[in-house]
Formats: sequence, structure tokens, C-alpha cells
Amino acid sequence: MFEWKPARRMASLSSAMFSRMDALRQEVESGGVDVINLGIGSPDRPPAPHVRQALMDALARDDAYGYALTDGLIEFKSAVADWYRERFSVNLDPKTEVLSLMGSQDGLGHLGLALLDPGDIALVPDPGYPIYTAGVLLAEGVPYPLPLERERDYLPDLDAVPEDILRRAKLMILNYPSNPVAATAELDFFTRVVNFARRNNIIVLHDIAYSELAYDGYRPVSFLQAPGAKEVGIEFHSVSKSYNLAGCRLGMAVGNREVLAVLANLKSNIDYGVFKAVQWAAVAALRGPQAIVEENAGAYQRRRDVLVDGLARIGWQMDKPKASMFVWAPVPEGFASSFAFAEELLRETGVLVVPGNAFGERGEGYVRIALVVPEARLEKAVERIAKRYRFGG
Repeated sequence: MFEWKPARRMASLSSAMFSRMDALRQEVESGGVDVINLGIGSPDRPPAPHVRQALMDALARDDAYGYALTDGLIEFKSAVADWYRERFSVNLDPKTEVLSLMGSQDGLGHLGLALLDPGDIALVPDPGYPIYTAGVLLAEGVPYPLPLERERDYLPDLDAVPEDILRRAKLMILNYPSNPVAATAELDFFTRVVNFARRNNIIVLHDIAYSELAYDGYRPVSFLQAPGAKEVGIEFHSVSKSYNLAGCRLGMAVGNREVLAVLANLKSNIDYGVFKAVQWAAVAALRGPQAIVEENAGAYQRRRDVLVDGLARIGWQMDKPKASMFVWAPVPEGFASSFAFAEELLRETGVLVVPGNAFGERGEGYVRIALVVPEARLEKAVERIAKRYRFGG
């Protein structure tokens, strides 16, 4: 009898909660319910017309279809460097300090393989985006959770990391504006991070994919704006959220050239780079009119207000985020767990949210709500919840 087993490392990976919620969605929809899906953080707005035209024009080019090679087209890397200079006043050498990625998740998933030996420790946010931990586990590293708590504005207490952990730690992952907790960080925090990393010989990876989805005049800062940041780390960004190009799968890693060279070497062994037409479309996005970025931020801000203000009227209080496409909402009293609440909410109202423990142990007690449907659908979601629940007594 033929028998086989997957690699042991696969046992440490899990998308169980997301799969569980999707199975529940299908079950509820099979009963004729119009589910309002506020689960996956995928942009629902289209790219700007000039970007779509650039992509169509690129598809007509005879030279679009060969291998792009993994470090990226110089046109794209130069556009990234110019954008970083204009947006953050950060200077980058496009040849050595910018690397193209098949979406930022590509880099997040592979960086551990490039930097960690089995048993090395990586400091990861808890709650945090699942790929942060998964990338460490794939490299047979050991994730050490950095607790993110509301009382500290969801910033990690770096002084609380034990000395024996610091001696084995090689990598620290941060994410502001963050997924799932929708928190932000300021330049003084990143300055402390640089000093911490330098003292302990820890490489920093900062994920800033949501920097352009910011509200009420707030402007997120880049980790690379902190003095000395390029000495100790890199930053991941993406055109997915800023320009509504999530399905095109194009991101970038920028910063420390030695770290990027190691990641580029790894990627040269496993892929041939991002489709050239997509990179040319991204150049049009980065160099062209930025009205779509402002329109996106305005749309998500209005959605945030519809949801948070509407739910506040029925007693479900939650922080109003300054950035990201998510709301991190505490589970109302009377529910045994985040999943119990999310399941009941879906079955009773047809509104799908993600239980917070999908993002780590310290996500228990919260749900993540993605602002990925138009205002009218969010108004309907609030209306459905209001018909079924009154919170806070």
C-alpha cells in the first residue's frame, strides 16, 4: 500500500481559522443568506485608469514576455527609489537598495530562509499577520511573540525581552500601520528600535504596506526615516493597497543592501521575477497622478466612520484607527471566545469577521473587521447587527 507523509514543518503551519470561517460562510450562503464578507483584506476598488492603460500597453510590447529576473527592472526600482525620496525623504540606491518581490508576502515568506538557521529566534508581533510567524517556521526558526497590548498603544515593550532570548534572536518583524490591530508608530519609536537592534545584533524587518491608507490628515512614517535604520534593517512595501493592484502581485523590499543581496540570492534560486508588464504598470502608478491614493484613503475613512460610529450607537465601542484597512474590535461581553462571537454574528446577521486569535494568542478577545466593501454594504452590516444586538447593557 502506497503511503506518504508531508514534511514535518507543515504541521506547524495553519490557516485553520480562516478555513473554518470560510466553511461557515459557504454554509450560511447555501441557506440563501447574502453574506457581507468583512474577512479578507483585499482591496475592492479598481486601479486608476492610467495604470490600467499602462498595463494594457505593456501587454502589447514584444519584450514583455521574457524572464524579468529576480532583482527587478531598473525602471521599477528607480521609480520606487524616487517615490521613497518624495514620500519619506529617504534616499535609496535603486541598484542595490531596492528589490522587487512577487507581492510583499513573497518576501515575508522567504526572508526567514535567507536569514535564519534552525533554532534561531525571530521576534514577531502577537497579534500579527500570520505570514510573519509562518515564514519563521518554514525556516525552522523559533518565533518569540512580542505582546501588542492596547495599554501600550500596541507597541512592543522591547525592554521586556529576556536576555537569553536576545542572545539567540537574529530577526525582528514589525508592522505599522498594522494588520490586524490597526495601530501606528511614530519616529521616536523607530529610533528606539534602531538602537535596540544595533545593541543586540538583530536585523529589523518593517512591513509598511498600509502607509497610504491613513485618515484625518495623519501621515505614517517609514522605519527608514530613523537615523541608522539602513544599517540594521529593511522595509517591505507594496503597490497592492496603495494602488489597488493586489492581484498583480508586486511589492518591494528596500534598505540594507547586504540583507537584500542575501534575499535576492535566495530568490534567484526559486523564481524568475515579476512579469515585466506588471512592473511597467507599477511605474505608471508610482510616477503618475496620485489622486487614486487620496481617493482610496478618503473612501476607507468614510467606511471606517460608517462602521465604527454606527456600531457605537448600539453600544459596541471600538477604537477608530488612524490608518490601515482594518478595525480591531473587542468582543462584546457575554461570549465565550472570539470564534464563538464571530460564528454567532455570521449565523445571526450574515456579517463575517475574523476571530482575533487567527493572528496569535493575544488576539483572543477581539475580532478583525476589514473595510473592504462600499459604504452602503457597511451601512447594511450595521443595520443587520443593530436588529439583532444591543451591547453594553
